[in-house]
Amino acid sequence: MIQKNIDKIIIGSALAVAASALLPIAKSTMQPIAAAGVQGSNSLLQRARSLLQMAREEVEDIVAEAQFERMKKQLDKEIASLNAEEK
Repeated sequence: MIQKNIDKIIIGSALAVAASALLPIAKSTMQPIAAAGVQGSNSLLQRARSLLQMAREEVEDIVAEAQFERMKKQLDKEIASLNAEEK
């Protein structure tokens, strides 16, 4: 039982020493990767915003054209009814 605890203590100590040696290396390695990831996500977000803006403008154009056509048909009906009344 004592032997198992001693083994665990030795392994834990070795891992602590290894971690303290590897953490600065991992930090210096991961910092540029994280920065690139943030920059990439910002770029992707900007592209998504641009695409959404273009889609919004297209939908607004379609709605405006539909409203114009509806108004045009209504005016045509009114003009036709006025012409029919005059005759």
